[in-house]
Amino acid sequence: MMLRTAVCAGVLLGAVLVHGQNAAPAPRLRFAVNMTTIESAPVFLAAEGPAGAGIVVSAGGIPLLVSGEADTATNAETQALLRSATSPNIRVVMTVAECYYRIVARRSAGISRLSDLKGKKVGTALSTSAHYFLSKMARTAGLAETDVTAVAVPLPDMPAALKRGDVDAIAIWEPQAYNSEQALGADSIVFQDRSVYRELFNLNTTAEVLADPARRRALVAAVARIVTASEQVTTRPPSVWPLVSSKINVPEPIISSVWKYFRFAGGLPRDLLDVMIEEERWVAAVQKREPRPRAAIEQLVDPTVLRDAVASLRR
Repeated sequence: MMLRTAVCAGVLLGAVLVHGQNAAPAPRLRFAVNMTTIESAPVFLAAEGPAGAGIVVSAGGIPLLVSGEADTATNAETQALLRSATSPNIRVVMTVAECYYRIVARRSAGISRLSDLKGKKVGTALSTSAHYFLSKMARTAGLAETDVTAVAVPLPDMPAALKRGDVDAIAIWEPQAYNSEQALGADSIVFQDRSVYRELFNLNTTAEVLADPARRRALVAAVARIVTASEQVTTRPPSVWPLVSSKINVPEPIISSVWKYFRFAGGLPRDLLDVMIEEERWVAAVQKREPRPRAAIEQLVDPTVLRDAVASLRR
């Protein structure tokens, strides 16, 4: 849903907030954002400058949304599925980024093909999209999830843990996959299959926020800013690398090196619902419950905010 416009983004998006000369100021929305990931780039950019004053960014994710400490939050689709089992008011309103994950393994651990992960310890972030990615990749090699021992490893420790031999491989998002590959050097072997899984890093809110007219208007305006920011992130990546680097404390050369694993479409993928329905089976097993029916998962996606945001940009 790339939008191109000759109108200055700040002027246009400022106009979205006003619905009449005497309209009340839109409320500032509290965004709980993952401050360690490149996926957040469009949100960081949208919050910049005077026109981004309505977006208050702090570190966090869906847990802060559930607790009421945030109005909207970013996280991979896995977290929306996990948290909505007990908080069914969660709503996905757009996909901020898509990312392809990688498994990085040690050749010296006897790993030369994906099936060699059988009986090995793989460091990951348990009960996350990376854990789900590991499960799906294992299945492509004819392995059951139980054939691989998933080990919880803190993200900053992954490269060192892999090099020390604490784990035989890691399955994770960027830039920790890149950092782990660099730590191993010639001893590394990388597995990736883009047809198996891609992360859908979404912007989430709640049914309560959407039912509040003032907060919904503010959210529409914020999403319009993110859509516009996504175009700059996509067409002029180097222009946003310094900002992203300053926010997530990752050097620009690393961001540049892993940028090819990301996509910032600023929309809702056509297969979002299908991806979530398939993933629900894994999430349900993790939570030891029955998978929810399609109608329950479909309720978690609200396309109307993005629809209204895109319409406002076309006016």
